[in-house]
Amino acid sequence: MTNYKKLCKELQALTDGVPHKIANLANASALIYQTLDRLNWAGFYLIENGILVLGPFQGKPACIEIPIGKGVCGTAVSLNSTLLVPNVHDFPGHIACDGASNSEIVIPLRKNGEVVGVLDIDSPVLDRFSEEDKLGLEEFAKIVEEFI
Repeated sequence: MTNYKKLCKELQALTDGVPHKIANLANASALIYQTLDRLNWAGFYLIENGILVLGPFQGKPACIEIPIGKGVCGTAVSLNSTLLVPNVHDFPGHIACDGASNSEIVIPLRKNGEVVGVLDIDSPVLDRFSEEDKLGLEEFAKIVEEFI
C-alpha cells in the first residue's frame, strides 16, 4: 500500500521554491516511478497548441503527440476528469504506446481552472490502480498544479 501523504510531502520538498517547471515535472515522474510498484510508465503530457505533447517521464519511449479526445489521456482532458482504466484493451480508441501496458490512470492538471496537461501512469498489471490510488494521485497532482 502506497503512503500518499508521504509521497506528497516528498514532492513538496523536492519542488518547493524551485522555479523550473520541466525539472520539477522530471523529479515528480521519477518520484512516482520509484515509489509506486508494478509500473511501466509514469509521466506527463502538456497541452501545446491544442494537442497533448510528451513531457518528462520515466519508462520506455512514448507517443509524442496525443489529440484531445483520443486515447485515455486525450479523453481525460476532454472530460476534465480522472480516468482509472482497469483494462486498457477494453477502452475504445486506446492508443498503445507500449503494448505491455494493461491498466492506466490519467489525472488532468489544471491551471486557473483550465486543463493544461495530464499525469499519466501505466502498469503491465490488469486492474493495478485502486480508488485509493486515484485519490492519492489526485492530491499529488494538486501539488504539481502549483508549479506548472
